[in-house]
Amino acid sequence: MTLSLDLLLGFALFALVTSITPGPNNTMLLASGVNFGFNRTIPHMLGVTCGFFVLVVAVGFGLGAVFQTYPLLYSVLRYVGAAYLLYLAWKIAHSGPVSESEKGESKPISYLGAAAFQWVNPKAWIMAIGAISTYTPMQGYFTNVIVTAAVFALINLPSVGVWAGCGTLLRNVLKDRRWLRLFNWGMALLLVASLYPLLLESFD
Repeated sequence: MTLSLDLLLGFALFALVTSITPGPNNTMLLASGVNFGFNRTIPHMLGVTCGFFVLVVAVGFGLGAVFQTYPLLYSVLRYVGAAYLLYLAWKIAHSGPVSESEKGESKPISYLGAAAFQWVNPKAWIMAIGAISTYTPMQGYFTNVIVTAAVFALINLPSVGVWAGCGTLLRNVLKDRRWLRLFNWGMALLLVASLYPLLLESFD
């Protein structure tokens, strides 16, 4: 049995809310839109969506159970994720002005980098586990996991695109080096701030 229409609609709402609300991915995409423009941010967007699709499938097919059996592995993953988020926050804070970014002195996150980041992103894990545990029926489980991951990806891509687009719209406002520096530091601080509530929630 695949997902019923009512369950699918409920899941679609869950996917939209979790995909479009602030978090590490969307904060970085907003900053990337400002610093590099929409077109150069597309690989980052695709990496987020594809990496998350693979994560949902992996959780659905038993990776979540592995972490339940060996909680130390999940603890290690949390610390690796925290360290990587701090590194990304530092990179955002020290991004150059728009003119320098266009000359190639700094580069947006790549497709593979964004995809790999999903595996150490606490919010992505919470979203994936919530999708599988709450919205995936056991009957026809294999098919349902694929459908769940695919629907999540279809909703996630335009959602993260909104953040990149908003960042692109801010480029003209932030051409002044001082305003751009304040924006980048603000985004870096938000990225760091987004980490701790998610980590605390994962300990509960």
